[in-house]
Amino acid sequence: MATPIAREDQLRASKNPLYNDRALKLGTFSTNLSGGCSMSDIDGVLEATWDQTTELARMGDEMEFEALVPVGRWRGFGGATNFNGAGFECFTWAAGQAAQTEKAGIFVTSHVPTIHPVMAAKQMTTIDHIAHGRASLNVVTGWNAPEIEMFGAPLLPHDERYAVAQEWIDILRALWTQDDPYSFEGKYYQVKDAILRPQPVQRPYPALMNAGSSSAGRHFGARNCDVVFVSVDVGQRTPEGLADKVTQFKRLAREEYDRDIQVWVNAYIVEGDTEADARAYLDYYANTHGDWAAATNLVSNMIGSSESYAKETMDQMKFHFIAGWGGYPIVGSQAQVVDSLTALSKTGLDGVLLSWPRYIEDMRRFQQSTYPLLVEAGLR
Repeated sequence: MATPIAREDQLRASKNPLYNDRALKLGTFSTNLSGGCSMSDIDGVLEATWDQTTELARMGDEMEFEALVPVGRWRGFGGATNFNGAGFECFTWAAGQAAQTEKAGIFVTSHVPTIHPVMAAKQMTTIDHIAHGRASLNVVTGWNAPEIEMFGAPLLPHDERYAVAQEWIDILRALWTQDDPYSFEGKYYQVKDAILRPQPVQRPYPALMNAGSSSAGRHFGARNCDVVFVSVDVGQRTPEGLADKVTQFKRLAREEYDRDIQVWVNAYIVEGDTEADARAYLDYYANTHGDWAAATNLVSNMIGSSESYAKETMDQMKFHFIAGWGGYPIVGSQAQVVDSLTALSKTGLDGVLLSWPRYIEDMRRFQQSTYPLLVEAGLR
């Protein structure tokens, strides 16, 4: 009997950019939404215009980023900026960016409750063909009740959302791989004689991603996904803290599900000519001009009651969401940015999604001045 081909070898054979041989994969996060990842009212923050989001995609393509990841958002978080209140839907965004790029990995982010799996399978296949096999799918079970309620459905209990997602992803994989009509009778979905033609360019199906941090979320990711994200805890924003999380996640996938997975994190870059310049910039856009009301709304929706957290912890959490969607902070000079990314690579992380406060201006500076240093350092 032939030895089964490992999932990572399938994706490598399909030439998905996620499976190239670079030491550290890179990507962008939330370039499809107003504000991007920064909850600030300074001049130059990202606007929800097609020209701006396309300019960011093209810069990522020029640097051959492995992942351009949009965020699924259906309403903003209020405050003075109504952070993320305007933006582009992820399937159609990905189709448009796939047509305008050549090398970057193109992601779709899909909230399971918002789309039937037969439709999601078809749309994802179309995008994979537009991208010539560069498409990947970020599966989100849904956490923001006001958004899910827009679709006329209540937000299910936490672990049940992953039970729904399991049926959802099982249907997608069947349609992507089976030649005969497919029927499914589950607790949450019923499908009768469904068929999908053509099937994806990537064989047997595109790369899958999930960012669940709970026990149910980690098991869902380890069982089903090729790429998972680890969260950055308040007070543990160090390479050592991340290394432990990376090791645990990879061990879970290997020991419980006999799978090898990539582990990524999101980070925000605040760069200056010196470290002092960078920290002054961070203080300016996050403290002086940060939208603390929007951050309070976001954190409240995400974690519910804050009574179990000390005020200092809550303030730190809000600060990092204002600064860069709660990501890992990379603050300093060009050399320090390179050193920080090098340190993250040594933790066992496979990739980092990046964001900047003034997304276009700051990313262009990174491309022109800092990225060449990453190449010299052997990370790219």
